[in-house]
Amino acid sequence: MLVANFRSGLGRSILLGLEFLVAADIINTVAVEPTIESLLVLASIVLIRTFLSFSLKVEIDGRWPWQKGQSAPEAPYDSDQKD
Repeated sequence: MLVANFRSGLGRSILLGLEFLVAADIINTVAVEPTIESLLVLASIVLIRTFLSFSLKVEIDGRWPWQKGQSAPEAPYDSDQKD
């Protein structure tokens, strides 16, 4: 239980850090003279970090975002359950 809480806290901290880095990249791109090259670099960075954030969120929660309920290890998704 202690390890799971540590992993969850660490993962959420990493997610927060990724969000700050994306915001910093957006501000940096807007602050300097925006060129097509800098916008493409920004778009690729945001895309990569969004994928990392999504993957980390799935790892923390133990389920896909569109699944309802608790974490997958604790309560598996019941396909017979009506939404």
